[in-house]
Amino acid sequence: MIENKNESTQHLLVTRNLTIRDYDRIAEIMAVSYHLMHDVWSKSQIKKLLKLFPEGQIGVEDHGEIVAFALSLVVDYKKFGDNHTFQKITGNETFDTHNPNGDVLYAIEVCVDPEYRGMRLGRRLYDARKELCEQLNLRSIIAGGRMPNYHKYSDDLKPKDYIQKVRTKEIYDPVLYFQISNDFHVKKILHNYLPGDKASRNYAVLVEWNNIYYEESEDPIRVRKSYARIGVVQWQLRAVRSVESFFDNVEFFVDAVSGYKADFLVFPELFNAPLMAEFNESDTAQAIRKLANYTEQIREKIVEFAVSYNINIIAGSMPVYENERLYNVAYLCRRDGTFEAQYKIHPTPAERGDWGMSGGDKIHVFDTDVAKIGILICYDVEFPELSRIMAEKGMEILIVPFATDMQNGYQRVRVCSQARAIENECYVAISGSVGNLPKVKNMDIQFGQSAVFSPSDFAFPQNAVVAEGTPNTENTIIADVDLDDLRELHMHGSVRNLLDRRKDLYEVKLKKKECLKNN
Repeated sequence: MIENKNESTQHLLVTRNLTIRDYDRIAEIMAVSYHLMHDVWSKSQIKKLLKLFPEGQIGVEDHGEIVAFALSLVVDYKKFGDNHTFQKITGNETFDTHNPNGDVLYAIEVCVDPEYRGMRLGRRLYDARKELCEQLNLRSIIAGGRMPNYHKYSDDLKPKDYIQKVRTKEIYDPVLYFQISNDFHVKKILHNYLPGDKASRNYAVLVEWNNIYYEESEDPIRVRKSYARIGVVQWQLRAVRSVESFFDNVEFFVDAVSGYKADFLVFPELFNAPLMAEFNESDTAQAIRKLANYTEQIREKIVEFAVSYNINIIAGSMPVYENERLYNVAYLCRRDGTFEAQYKIHPTPAERGDWGMSGGDKIHVFDTDVAKIGILICYDVEFPELSRIMAEKGMEILIVPFATDMQNGYQRVRVCSQARAIENECYVAISGSVGNLPKVKNMDIQFGQSAVFSPSDFAFPQNAVVAEGTPNTENTIIADVDLDDLRELHMHGSVRNLLDRRKDLYEVKLKKKECLKNN
C-alpha cells in the first residue's frame, strides 16, 4: 500500500497507460480488493496485455504510483454474442481473443485501491476508455459486471427486480450503480459468467456504452461530415411570364446559395404557385390540377440544378395528380442525380375542401451524403407523431416547407417546429413564401419568416434559433449545424428527451409497417 501522506500534501493524479513497471502495484491493489473471489493477474498476463494492446491498459497514478487501473481488449463481438462467459471472451485469460480489427472495446478489469475510493477514480478510467473507444472508432464498450450486493437480496428478488431497484436507487450496488451512472445500459442478465462469484450468486449484468461517433467502416456511401450547411429561401411569390421565367428565379437562388458551399437548399411549399395564374379562369380545383402538369418538368430541372451546382435541393412542394387523386408532394433532389418524394400526410381542411387534395400514406427518412433528413410539409409538422417516428429512424434534420397566409397560421408552424426540434433532438429548417399573387386564388397573400431551429441545451443557441430571416421580405438564410452536437445531446444532454421516454408506459408506432421507408 502507499504510505499515508501528510494531510497537507496534495494529491497529484495523472491518468496514463500502464507499463510493466506498474505490476507490483497492480498485484497489490488486486490482492486487497478481490481477496475473496478473484486471483491476482500474473506478471506474464499483464506483460502479454501490454504487448497486444498497450493503449487499452490504463492507470491513474498519485505521485508516480498506480492507485487505480483498467484492463481491456478489442474483440470481434459477433464471434461471441451476448451469451458468453468471462473465460470465453478472454480466451481462458490468454487474451488470444484480442482482435485489432474488432468492433468492441471489452472491459475485463477495473480496480481501485480501497484507500482511494470515493475520489471518482473509476470515472476517470471509464472516461479514458470512452475516449479510446471514440479514437479507435469502435462501436461500443461492453463489460460483464458483477452484482456484489445481490446475495443480500437474492432470497426475495430475482436478478431483474434487483437491477430495477438499483436503477431507482432503492438498493445500492457499487458495481452496477457505477456502470449505470456512467451511461451504460443493461443488455442482458448472464448466469455463470464468472463462476465462484458467490456474492453475485453467479449472476452478472452485461452492460454496454454506445459510441455515438462510430462510423461503419464498410459504409460504401461516405464518412459523414460533422456539420451541415443549410440554405433556406424565403421565396417571394411574383408573377412569371412562363415556366422558363420561373426557372430563372429558381436558378438565381440555387446559384447564390451554392456559392456558399451549402449542403442543402430548401424552397417553400407550393413555390410554383405563380404558374397557376395561367389557369385563373378555371375553378380552383381545376387550376391546381393543371398546375400539376408542370411538376415533372420542374422536378427534372431542379435535379439538373442539384447536380450542376453540387447541392441537395428540397424542392418545396408541388401538386401531383396521379391515379385520379391530387397530392401535395415535396421532392428531395440529391446532388448525385437521384430524387425521392415525400407526400403531405395531412391536407388542411381548405386543401381538401377547395382543391380536393388527398393525403399520402408513407413516411420517409432520407439518407443523404451529409445527414439523415425528414420532410414534413406545413400542416404535417403540427402532428408530433410523424417526426417522432422519423427520429426513431435516425433523422438529424427535419425540413418543413410551408405556406401560410396569416400570422396565426405561421405561428402554428413555427411553434410546432421548435417543439419538434426539442422533443426529437434534431435541427428543423422551415421555408416559407412571402408577398402577394393577386391573380391566384387560395395563394393570393402570404405571411412568412423562414428559420433554422435547434434543440435547447448548452451546445446550442440560447434561444434555440440558429438563424432566421426578416419577416415578409425575400431573402435567404445560411446556417451551419453541428451534427456531432446532436449525438452528444442524445447521450449526455441536460435532459434527454429521446433516451428518457417511458417505453414501458407508451409508444408511437405505425399501424402499417409498409408506411415507413428508411431510404
